[in-house]
Amino acid sequence: MRSKFTWMLTFFMALVLQFSYAQEKTITGMVTDQDGLPLPGANVTVKGTSTGTQTDFDGNYSISTAVGSKLVYSYVGQKTVEKTVGAASTINVVLEQDAQALDEVVVLGYATSSKAELTGSTVQVDAADIEQVPVASVDQVLQGKVAGLVMNNSSGTPGSTADIRIRGVSSITAGNNPLYVIDGVPVANTDNADNQNSGSSLSPLASISSNNIESITVLKDASATAAYGARGANGVIVITTKKGREGKTAISFNTSYGFSNDAVDGPDVLTGAEREMLFYESLYNSYGVSDGFSRDGAKQHYEDNLGLYGSAYYDWNQAGRPEANWDEVVTNKDAAFREYNLSASGGNENHNFYASLGYFNQEATVIGSEFERISGQLNFQKSLNSKLKFSTNNSASHSYQDGLLETSSYFSSPRTVKFFAPPIEQPYDEDGEINLNTTLPNPLWIAQEDIDDSQLVRILSNNSLEWETPVENLRFTTRTNIDYQVYNYKRYRNRIDGDGASTNGYGWQSHSSRANYVFQNYLDYTWNVSDEHSIDFKALQEYQKNRYYYLEADGDSFSDDGLTNLNSSGNPTTANSYFTDWSIASYMGLLHYSGFNGRYVFDATYRREGNSRFADDNRWGNFWSVGGAWNIHREAFLADSNVISNLKLRASYGVTGNANIDLNLYQSLLNYDSDYAGTGASYPGTFGNQNLSWETSHTYDIGADFGFFNNRITANVGYYYRESKDLLLEVPLSLTTSFEEQTQNVGRMENKGLELEVNFDIIRSQNFNLSLGGNMATNENKVLETATDGTGEPINITTGTRRVEAGHPVYGWYMVSYAGVNPDTGVDEWYTDGEGSATTTTWSQANQVWQGESALPTLTAGLNLHIDAYGFFLDANGYYAGGHKVFEDWTRYTNGTDRFSLDLYNGVDALLDRWQEPGDIARFPKMEYTAKPWQNSNKFLYEGDFIRLRNLTFGYDFNQKITETIGIDGLRLFLRGTNLYTWVKDDRLKYDPETAADGFTSLTTPPVKSFIFGLNVKF
Repeated sequence: MRSKFTWMLTFFMALVLQFSYAQEKTITGMVTDQDGLPLPGANVTVKGTSTGTQTDFDGNYSISTAVGSKLVYSYVGQKTVEKTVGAASTINVVLEQDAQALDEVVVLGYATSSKAELTGSTVQVDAADIEQVPVASVDQVLQGKVAGLVMNNSSGTPGSTADIRIRGVSSITAGNNPLYVIDGVPVANTDNADNQNSGSSLSPLASISSNNIESITVLKDASATAAYGARGANGVIVITTKKGREGKTAISFNTSYGFSNDAVDGPDVLTGAEREMLFYESLYNSYGVSDGFSRDGAKQHYEDNLGLYGSAYYDWNQAGRPEANWDEVVTNKDAAFREYNLSASGGNENHNFYASLGYFNQEATVIGSEFERISGQLNFQKSLNSKLKFSTNNSASHSYQDGLLETSSYFSSPRTVKFFAPPIEQPYDEDGEINLNTTLPNPLWIAQEDIDDSQLVRILSNNSLEWETPVENLRFTTRTNIDYQVYNYKRYRNRIDGDGASTNGYGWQSHSSRANYVFQNYLDYTWNVSDEHSIDFKALQEYQKNRYYYLEADGDSFSDDGLTNLNSSGNPTTANSYFTDWSIASYMGLLHYSGFNGRYVFDATYRREGNSRFADDNRWGNFWSVGGAWNIHREAFLADSNVISNLKLRASYGVTGNANIDLNLYQSLLNYDSDYAGTGASYPGTFGNQNLSWETSHTYDIGADFGFFNNRITANVGYYYRESKDLLLEVPLSLTTSFEEQTQNVGRMENKGLELEVNFDIIRSQNFNLSLGGNMATNENKVLETATDGTGEPINITTGTRRVEAGHPVYGWYMVSYAGVNPDTGVDEWYTDGEGSATTTTWSQANQVWQGESALPTLTAGLNLHIDAYGFFLDANGYYAGGHKVFEDWTRYTNGTDRFSLDLYNGVDALLDRWQEPGDIARFPKMEYTAKPWQNSNKFLYEGDFIRLRNLTFGYDFNQKITETIGIDGLRLFLRGTNLYTWVKDDRLKYDPETAADGFTSLTTPPVKSFIFGLNVKF
């Protein structure tokens, strides 16, 4: 009986004890650093479970867990702390700084490295900076944040492609775009609209939602890029997507809504009355003397000769002189912007996941255009056992762009109508319907009836298996990746007005698919020689295959504008298709040494790469780099310094390549034609060159990194020199070959410059923080050698505006110098051989000369500001580019003083500053009725310097008391402005100064000024 009672008592006590441990209670507290400052966003998790939370802006947290469980407190740069839950309901935790953890981890693509052990030049932009900038294309967040990176958003059409140059231009004829790497794998980033000559571009990066990006790292020097061999010469941009994290499932919902307008209005144009005045003036200047009428009699002369000059102005006067504002009718004022993103993240010590679903929509600031994207992301990692880990990163997106007629399709482009359509013609008729009797196609009708649709489906799948081998510290990883893109483009020109009117409608459709496969296998071995020395070896084998299929067809004679597919064409005209493929095989070794407790670092990389773009004998190339760093702050004589917290010297040298050239250049090819001299035939098309090889870049980089007062002040400074050799240029051939030229490796070019980055953590307190950062970079580009002719003389590539020649930059402006308007005669004059030489009124007698600058900015800078106080925060960043010149394209149409024989080409209002009588000092010569051959000169070459307030964000993070009351973990509201202010140095430059990389202004959609309201909620 006693035994039974004892057993029952024991069971009861165990049950009570178990119940007491299982009973949950709510724990609250604050997490601070060793200075007593709150740590917002610190992780608080229940050890061994997926339960967790984060501290609010004031460092407060609240979590429910069982008595006896352990809470784990962690924060970037701080030592992790564990606390056991007992009777107390409040647990305050102080986290101490962890010098090793504080050393930021930088993602390099094939590897990661602590910032202290980097020997190369890199810049990493983290999720906190990326998420605040809702953009159609993720690369747009980099402007002003990376020293040495120049981004040209030449078009504000949503989803369009931007030009990015890292440390200048390394090639004359091959590509200058950087390589993009997503989650360790090189991906395709070719503009999908390359084959559609007149429409908007569509960037593949527009298929990726910025909400799914964890970090973007820009690799600039050879030590960082040599691992990518022949694709690293122009720099590498490494994009890392978000992964799951241990703890409870965290759900986030982000939404943004706003509107956009053009960042720069552009030049004003002539009114109807002003154009009429200049028209009469042109008649007088051209015919007044010969036909015997005065300036005041020009109008009567016109009305007496309507059969000769047309009746446009007479009819306009009879109608009451109505003024048309074409710019206003084609502008989509306050173009809408909206974005929604839902994500979930969580996991435990064995697996984690990240999943998201997003929607993005942005209208263009001109009628008839928008961009829309639906995207999803699913990343999953799982430890299959103690030695084997599986990882998969997957994204899928569908992008739709209702594009614009741009560039060469100027007559039908809504962007050009402002300059081309005369203001005396009305967009609407008397009944309020679209006027179809205009001289040029009415853009209102074009926007309504024409089609320029692009659709891109993109699937990215990256899968890896990591094995901890039986050999200690030896890991093997195998990875497979596919980047699959399907692009469809549809163009239709209506039967009534515009380009399709003469053929009763015109349709053109194309379909393309691109599959980029990458297979990687690599071994990673870490040899811990001692407590002070370690060596890391990596050996990698990589194979990349790219296949591209293209099909297009067109036709005309459509029966109805509602039936726009090609099967409705009454006259199918052409069909075309082709297939391309290329492959790369690589073998690589990397060595990283860290010695004497991290004081000395050495890196070495060697990559042997074969590329199918070259002939067998020149298919393989060797690319390598070496780099070293000395962490002086870890030396004993600085160990106790209260001032210097970081001091590192670094240097590197390496050779990278550029194989971004057309396919089959090494081959002699035949062209096939179904109608050659009246019959089908084949004939020699290209003269190949079996000796073609890689363009190579030899780069050295030296720099220093600084940190003062516990890294409250940080800085880095560097100098780089890059010489590009064996550039591909066209060399003349003997006429006996039947070919004019052949591509050969003959050119050389250099880029050099300084880079500086400084950050100040000015105020750090519990309720107020202020930080300021900036960067600047210089770049000096020079062509060192070009091809030579049969006599040994250099061959300079010359156009009407520029020349490529040794001693000057590759995009150097080279044109006739304008001498101004002769005040006595009112005609243009030019310098015969540059400024200061004799003048002439005959343009053909003036020589083209070097204009002193190129289209490449020689100085760029960025400035970043952060302020937060009591939950409110303000972030701002600006961008500067200067030391270059831009050329106003299309001046033949917009600035012509002699276009009045036609009832179109309106012109800018700057034409009012014209010569009228002897003695006038004017910008433009006298108006003339008859057209002259157009003459390019530096009259329209402007200083390109500009400053732009790129982003300004103001918001509020609600404190934990409020969020707990409404049952959520976090709430943020913000208002963001983009491109709010633009300063331009040259008052004559009326277009947006952010031109394409070649320096020509265009009549495309300019970058936009946006106001966006956002809401971020965490559950």
